[in-house]
Amino acid sequence: MGGVAPVAPGTARVVVIVAFDQVQLLDVSGPLEVLATANRYGARYDVHVVSPAGLDVPTSCGLRIGVTTRTEQLPHNVHTVLVPGRRDWRRATADDALMSLVSTLAARARRVASVCAGALLLAQAGLLDGRRAATHWELAPQLAAAFPRVRVAADPVFVRDGHVVTSAGVTAGIDLALALVEEDYGADIAREAARQLVVFMARPGGQSQFSIRMTPQRTKHPLVRRAMDEITADPSLPRGIDALAAELDTSGRHLSRLFRQETGMTPGQYVDAVRVEAAQALLSSGTASVEEVAQQAGFGSSETMRRVFQHTLGVSPTVYRARFRTTTAPPA
Repeated sequence: MGGVAPVAPGTARVVVIVAFDQVQLLDVSGPLEVLATANRYGARYDVHVVSPAGLDVPTSCGLRIGVTTRTEQLPHNVHTVLVPGRRDWRRATADDALMSLVSTLAARARRVASVCAGALLLAQAGLLDGRRAATHWELAPQLAAAFPRVRVAADPVFVRDGHVVTSAGVTAGIDLALALVEEDYGADIAREAARQLVVFMARPGGQSQFSIRMTPQRTKHPLVRRAMDEITADPSLPRGIDALAAELDTSGRHLSRLFRQETGMTPGQYVDAVRVEAAQALLSSGTASVEEVAQQAGFGSSETMRRVFQHTLGVSPTVYRARFRTTTAPPA
């Protein structure tokens, strides 16, 4: 950031989007469309799409992205560099030409952003060391394992830490771009762009509502495995940890210690996770009332289920059902 002059009033903000082999198309096109739409309402973005070799690139879905500018033709003062991702992020981070381009552009930019697996590229370039960062919920454990100096935030749709902004998976790039527009040109222009694109100005809830992030890795310990199987077989069974441990011929204290050691969560947290998943399935596919779902999933009451849903998913059961049951709006 040092040495980069402030943006003069009325000057277009130069945004560089890095495209590369097998990049996820929506990681690029989503933010690009937001910025182009914002320009219609008073923003001034000068957007450039570049690639390591200066050539068009095939995306993950087979469609090719056309490069608009060769890197040597870019303005020197870059306002924002946006790095998208690809599912096989290790292939991307092993691409020396790509990583050199990301590092070079980031050093010239006032702000660096990533979408989805693009966070892994920023991490590889050392840009996330000591910073909080987001990525797709499925990739969050991989980001944490591969780059232990990164403080991974698994749930937020996007995270800002200093001049670096990282976002969750795929469509979260749209949320990210709207936030950047609001930061640069104010809420009114960002709101107009969101309305035109028919998207949330601020998406309710975090990305955990789309994942099964609470499901632990399969444990190899037979006692914990049996406990997990018992809970999963009937999440509505109103048993405590001591009763479950007695069935397994052990103590509640010993089972709790093993469970946390093997899964990173307590038995109670696992019970809540299984009940949430059961309720999610019932809400999205069945016709039972919220109260009936709460009983069937083992919560006991709709109020208890609502509290757990809000804590775990960031949305209420009613909102979850409305959002995930169908893409068709209910009749007026």
